[in-house]
Amino acid sequence: MRNVKLKHYLHLHFLILIAGFTAILGKKITIGALELVWYRMAIAGIIMFIYIKLIKLNIKISKKTLLQFSVAGVIIALHWITFFEAINQANVSIALAMFSSGAFFASFIEPIFFKRRILGYEIIFGIVVILGVLLITSSEMGYINGIILGLCSALFSTLFAVINGRFIEQHRATVISFYEFVSGVVFLTIFILLSGKTFDVEFFTLSNEDWIYLFILASICTAYAFIGSVDVMRYISPFTVILSYNLEPIYGIAIALFLFPETEKMSPQFYLGAILILLTVLFDAVFKNYKSRKRKTKEITS
Repeated sequence: MRNVKLKHYLHLHFLILIAGFTAILGKKITIGALELVWYRMAIAGIIMFIYIKLIKLNIKISKKTLLQFSVAGVIIALHWITFFEAINQANVSIALAMFSSGAFFASFIEPIFFKRRILGYEIIFGIVVILGVLLITSSEMGYINGIILGLCSALFSTLFAVINGRFIEQHRATVISFYEFVSGVVFLTIFILLSGKTFDVEFFTLSNEDWIYLFILASICTAYAFIGSVDVMRYISPFTVILSYNLEPIYGIAIALFLFPETEKMSPQFYLGAILILLTVLFDAVFKNYKSRKRKTKEITS
């Protein structure tokens, strides 16, 4: 039994490592962020459709639900565009450090969606996150565009995570993901055409390296990682999974430092700010779990 549990924990951390590797692929792929996200969502959508057909999953939904999924798909597309553009404008470390601030946004967005009051400790944690961001910003002013884009990416990420939290109450994760990918591709296609670009031969002419990296990004880092993270929750508690995924920036920054030491080495202030943000996110998750368990114990004993 212990070996089985260990196997699933190892699988979870492999998935987190894959998530951290997403930023590395974003740095390696030479096309623009807009085109990169279009390819990512298109290829992942095709892979997801094949998976749906293989497991014979019913994906029929109402027009209202389709509209809701479409809005979420646009938000996901915006999250990925701002994330990869943050890497282009700054580097992997900046993009991932700013992405960690998503928990700060969640503290204020989540109560609106789930109609609950903002808790005192969430405000305190939010202030600490702001201090971490200020530390990074003051020491890395040359990357200010990347910092702003990274914060926007974290905001969009939090928005779609909270929205998906409502969707998952009524729909299967695979169905949600499939329609979000498709709607994201439709949105990006319209946006690309309106911006004056066309889907000509040049658009689809990529280097062999770019095609390989894009396929890895869409298949392993998107479709597989998503299905895997849903599957692993059958064996490991959702809290442990969510808490463990906070290690993604640490894995990503460590890999980036190893692969690109010349562009990823940052000032001591950056690492202090990043550690502040990451520790706050971890403490926030642990505190929420403690409060949740305490409330459940009260309900049982009362």
